[in-house]
Amino acid sequence: MKVLMKAIVVPVLALMAFSPKAEAPYQDVCAIKNTSFKAGEKVTLSVFYNVAGFYVDAGVATFTNTLETLNGRPVFHIVGEGKTNSSYDILYKVRDKYESYIDTSTMQTLKFVRNVNEGGHKIYQNVSFNKTANTAVTTDGVFKVPACVQDVVSAVFYARNIDFSKLRVNDKITFSMFLDNEIFNMYIRYLGKETIKTRFGKFNAIKFKPLLIKGTIFEGGENMTVWVSDDANHVPVRIESPIAVGKVKIDLMGYENLRHPITSLVKRR
Repeated sequence: MKVLMKAIVVPVLALMAFSPKAEAPYQDVCAIKNTSFKAGEKVTLSVFYNVAGFYVDAGVATFTNTLETLNGRPVFHIVGEGKTNSSYDILYKVRDKYESYIDTSTMQTLKFVRNVNEGGHKIYQNVSFNKTANTAVTTDGVFKVPACVQDVVSAVFYARNIDFSKLRVNDKITFSMFLDNEIFNMYIRYLGKETIKTRFGKFNAIKFKPLLIKGTIFEGGENMTVWVSDDANHVPVRIESPIAVGKVKIDLMGYENLRHPITSLVKRR
């Protein structure tokens, strides 16, 4: 059960996150114009766990976005929250919250907060990014980071602005991410476009596989598959992956105040 509940937020926030670099043809990675989302957006996803061949509704993850000011700079304040459904709380209660403050002009993260409670085990982290010195300042010290490093939330929203038309099937897009006082260097492999049926409906989607680091939940390698909407929003519509015990599936279940019409939706279920 513990493995399942940790899977509520980790795949959505961390493992879809990517920031393009030199291995794929693309624009300057340290500055990108936001064309895919706006303040006021809310996206809701449901997490399903495969038990003996049947998918059980286990939890929910939400992303909300507000326009605020941080140290005199306008920022998108992105909040990602994950929680178990009430029927699972008695077994293993999860209330996870991840926050990112993203510079609206550069799409670079300025601050990251992680506040999680998983079965009574609590973790709190507060990271400030100095983009001039290229450092991440935490309660554990000051860490040197790459110029365009992202946190697990900001990378998702940065990546939504990628022009996928510039990529070819099997192109790798590398990225760096700062989490738990470490820098992770990974990539995604672009797999092209596909029409997929989800719990919400039928979508035209963009498909890719992220390279995963082997840990307690996910196997290493390219075992996870992610689909995002093939329209100007690039919202996640499905994530699938084997985990240590069983399989997990995460589907888009609701959205509010998207910047663009969700034209990728072929048919609502």
